[in-house]
Amino acid sequence: MRAHGPAPRPAGGPIDAAVADAAVPVVDVAPVVGARGHIPSPSPTSGSVRTAPAAQVRPSSWRQMGLLMQWQLRRSATAIPLLVVVQTMLSIATVIGYGLLVGPVDRPVGLYLTTGAPTISLVMLGLVMTPQWVGQERTEGSLDWMRTLPVPRVAFLVSDLAVWSLLALPGMVLGLLVGSARFHVGLSLSWKILPGVLLVSLTAAAIGYAVANVLAPTLAQLVSQVLVFVVMLFSPISYPADRLAPWAQQLHQWLPFEPMAQVVCAGLASADFAVPGRSWVVLGLWCVASVSAAAWALGRRQ
Repeated sequence: MRAHGPAPRPAGGPIDAAVADAAVPVVDVAPVVGARGHIPSPSPTSGSVRTAPAAQVRPSSWRQMGLLMQWQLRRSATAIPLLVVVQTMLSIATVIGYGLLVGPVDRPVGLYLTTGAPTISLVMLGLVMTPQWVGQERTEGSLDWMRTLPVPRVAFLVSDLAVWSLLALPGMVLGLLVGSARFHVGLSLSWKILPGVLLVSLTAAAIGYAVANVLAPTLAQLVSQVLVFVVMLFSPISYPADRLAPWAQQLHQWLPFEPMAQVVCAGLASADFAVPGRSWVVLGLWCVASVSAAAWALGRRQ
């Protein structure tokens, strides 16, 4: 009889490290042929005892997303301060720069400029920064490595969304403070701001994810640059929709940009803005479609 030790722990990253240490004894019986060709009944004493590794225990989805967030933060530690500065400058420049273009600002216009800056910051983060970030990951090969991990594909999107939302938070807060002080408008926060911000962030990031994974990196960055002009100049985010041409107003009733602005504005200034039920429906449909497209794009074979 030979006794082998426990099987070695399987190697892997932090997501595959949750493996049980227990070993299950397994009895291997080696048949012995007698003098007349008789095979005696097997018995535990005539075999060898070895150990088989226990089944792997997968960590929970929350722990997987937490580990992915840590990995993203650590690999981008040198670029995070610059990204925070850029997002902060974008939010403040939107408030002050649009104010210079408008001229004398009354209370309604000041509310549009103040509450539109956070929306633009979230949308730009998802539609512009996401394709650039994912394009870099595709170029350096880290995205292909992440696809080999035993993690749900949606966890990549959710973990990146959490990281980017944290990066955009300082700029959003400072933009609101600068707009309130610059245009002398008071805000009336509502509970709708939390689901509104999450819905806007998830939808914009999912659209950017899908674009970045379906198109080539160079083409994806070109599309993101075109979206910069569409969002900042031709979307009713920092101004009312009635300033657009009738055909553009009809078009924005089906695009996600105007509903994004409405849900954020209603959460920041609930006493002055209201969200139509249709806007929640349109934005929810865009969120479901974009998340499904991003999950499909992440999971498809290259």
